[in-house]
Amino acid sequence: MSGKIDTAVRKLICYGLENNLITAEDRIYAANSIIHKLGLDEYDPPEENFADVELEPVLKDILDYAVEKGIIEDSIVYRDLFDTDIMGCLTPRPSEVINRFRQIYREKSPEAATDFYYKFSCDTDYIRRYRIAKDVKWTAETEYGTLDVTINLSKPEKDPKAIAAALNAKQSAYPKCQLCEENVGYAGRVNHPARENHRIIPVKINGERWGLQYSPYVYYNEHCIVFNCCHTPMKIDRSAFVKLFDFVEQFPHYFVGSNADLPIVGGSILTHEHFQGGHYTFAMENASVEETFVFKGFEDVKAGRVKWPMSVIRLSCPDYERLVELGDKILTTWRSYTDESAFIFAETDGTPHNTITPIARKRGNNFELDLVLRNNITTEEHPLGVYHPHAELHHIKKENIGLIEVMGLAVLPARLKGEMELLADTLVNKGVSAVRSDPVLEKHADWAEEFAPKSDITPDNVNDVIKAEIGKVFAKVLEHAGVFKRTEEGIAAFNKFVASV
Repeated sequence: MSGKIDTAVRKLICYGLENNLITAEDRIYAANSIIHKLGLDEYDPPEENFADVELEPVLKDILDYAVEKGIIEDSIVYRDLFDTDIMGCLTPRPSEVINRFRQIYREKSPEAATDFYYKFSCDTDYIRRYRIAKDVKWTAETEYGTLDVTINLSKPEKDPKAIAAALNAKQSAYPKCQLCEENVGYAGRVNHPARENHRIIPVKINGERWGLQYSPYVYYNEHCIVFNCCHTPMKIDRSAFVKLFDFVEQFPHYFVGSNADLPIVGGSILTHEHFQGGHYTFAMENASVEETFVFKGFEDVKAGRVKWPMSVIRLSCPDYERLVELGDKILTTWRSYTDESAFIFAETDGTPHNTITPIARKRGNNFELDLVLRNNITTEEHPLGVYHPHAELHHIKKENIGLIEVMGLAVLPARLKGEMELLADTLVNKGVSAVRSDPVLEKHADWAEEFAPKSDITPDNVNDVIKAEIGKVFAKVLEHAGVFKRTEEGIAAFNKFVASV
């Protein structure tokens, strides 16, 4: 095994050199850092300079050695903590990364700078490319355009040992959350991921210190996170619009948006102000404006209702300060807006319900602001939210509809991969009548009995049929999340709100 581990360390050093994580002058220092973590008393690597090193198998050899020698337990959580520690030995100091980013931004372009930073985040294994590749992705044609669907498999599930250890671990308030800048270089623990290979880029947003990083579980191209360096709660207000456009002005090739600031319609982390963006065109951006509006005093701003299952007002103008002003006016009006006939209540028993999911981008010479109207009211019939996927869709999607879903990308639970494979096999070999009697598939029975008889299913097309039907379900999910329905009455109610602004 000693020869194999020496070779693995040598390959990792060659990987670092090949991807410009270290220089030739760093190779001995980096190797010594790694062999120290492995507890090696001797190191006799081959002299070969390995090229095109594939990272995953090299890390596997190193992790297997660490398990064999009792350095770590053979658990996905402990392996992830340790291989991140190892990759930290190849990751330059924050100041080097920041200076390189700023130099490229200054001498070339914002896009060239983010290209460098994204590749760097992948090369350091902060973004585990080999796991992202396992995600199941497809597109689905709907009346609202081509929606994106992904079953997320890149986030590993904790094993029982790690779960038990996390329960017994001392609770720490450092870092306060996974978005805080204190994560840079943090060693992690069983209930918090390691981040020795994590670097952030400082950006100034509306005069405040913010950070730019990428999501380690990239759901779309260059999926970035922009976060306030102060651990402060999410808040949608006028300043949020200013911050979004401040970022777009600095990185005009990226869109950026914010989750709403209320439970149910908000994201998974409401305790730390942050936005999500990236270099990707979502179906909602491609959706057309089906009816134009003119807001008094803002005749210079193009405005209209977007043809989209959720309730979206799109504003467009070369001067984004005008969009901030009008966006704030619409938000202020919506916060206090009640229309009982449309089941829109600004608050009940003092609890506010209305908020907005905003998305900013630059299109040509114009800045754009999409304002998605949200409401998080619950009832006995819909305890998880009236404007939330209803119970009949929970077999596919039960989770919150956050920014990414709002724009047209379904992030579905990992369980669906196995369930859809089983469903395909059952439909082909046993027929739709067998779905209801299967304990795993029973929850999909009503759905399958609706689409299967109309689909002429064969072994060759069954998977495509199921994927297309999941796309239709996702479109319904978004329709449920829309506060004004796409009916004659719903559109009239939408226009009534617009008139109130």
